[in-house]
This record gives sequence, structure tokens and C-alpha cells, in this order.
Amino acid sequence: MFKRLREDIEVVFEQDPSARTYLEVILTYSGLHAIWAHRIAHAFYKRRLYFIARVISQASRFLTGIEIHPGAKIGRRFFIDHGMGVVIGETCEIGDNVTVFQGVTLGGTGKEKGKRHPTIKDNVLISTGAKVLGSITIGENSKVGGGSVVLKEVPPNSTVVGIPGRVVIQDGKKIKRDLNHCDLPDPIADRFKEMQDELDQMKKELAQLKEERTKINGHSTL
Repeated sequence: MFKRLREDIEVVFEQDPSARTYLEVILTYSGLHAIWAHRIAHAFYKRRLYFIARVISQASRFLTGIEIHPGAKIGRRFFIDHGMGVVIGETCEIGDNVTVFQGVTLGGTGKEKGKRHPTIKDNVLISTGAKVLGSITIGENSKVGGGSVVLKEVPPNSTVVGIPGRVVIQDGKKIKRDLNHCDLPDPIADRFKEMQDELDQMKKELAQLKEERTKINGHSTL
């Protein structure tokens, strides 16, 4: 138990250069508080004391801004940096030496039953605002870029960016289909284009009707 707590503290010093003293880390790091609260809540959850587990997790959410379901399985040396808004679902499984930043969601798509949240393997880094959704696996030593939405499996040693997330680097080599961020889908712009096309078609049909009416009026005058 004490060895695990010490590891949780040590990883803060390794990952955050602004950490100065043990007292500062223990008293002021909300990510550390959320992890410790989760370890307690998870222990109750495994004993089927679900209500107590949820009370602890919700109290932690209120105090830290980090929501970790007590059913989630989290490995050693897990680090949450600037953790406000982090959400981790019930069937999520996280390996060792994983780092996540603020606004990260490890959630479901709302369609699955049973195992419906991601599995994050060892040594993965998930950057600010990224969303990893569904019962998918992020392979060892992979990185997820900030703001990405990952919906498919990610192989080990990969870097994923974009919406939807695409692998741009694997095993240290760039993938040819690198994501061009200026070409990201824009549903609002697409809808405006559809509306513009419909207006153009209506104008064309209206012009044809006016032309036909003019011809008919011309013939009737004669």
C-alpha cells in the first residue's frame, strides 16, 4: 500500500517540472487526490459495496473536477496532469505509466453493453481534450494528440491525431496519409453548402417557370 502511494507521488516529480516538495504535491495536486480516492473507491467496488464506492467517487469529482468511475481498472504510476474535466468510464482499463491531460474522456459511445470503454496499454500519453470512445485498445507506447477523437483501434508505438483520429506515425515512421488539419470535416460548412445547392436549384427552376410563363403569355397575346 505505502509503496503504491509513494510511486504515485514519485511519478508527479518525474512528469511535472513545477513540482517542488512532497508536501506541496500531497496537499495541492488534484490529480493525485483523484487517483488515491479512486483506489479506495475501487476497493469497495470489488467487494460489491457499490453505493459506498460511488459516494467516494462523486465526492472526489466534486473536490477535484476529475470523474473516475469506481469500476475502472487503473495500473501503477498513473499521472493526471492539470486534470480538470477528465472522465474515465466504468469498464475502462488503464495500464502502467499512463499520462493523461485535462479534458480527456475515456468513455463509451452509448451503443455497447458489457465492455464499452477503452483499454489503454502501458506507456500511453493522451493529450489535452482528446476523446477515446468505445471498447477499443490504444497500444503500448502510443500518443494521442490534443483534441483528437479516437474511435478505432490504435496499434502500438503510434501517434494519432485528428477527428476522427488517424495514425500519422507508427514505429517511428510517418504514414503517407498524414492528416491535413485544413481538410478536417466541417459539418456546419457542409450543411451550408447543401442549403446553397438547394437554393441554386430552386432559383434555376423558378427561372424556367418564369420563362415558360412568358412564352405562354406571349402566345395568348397573339
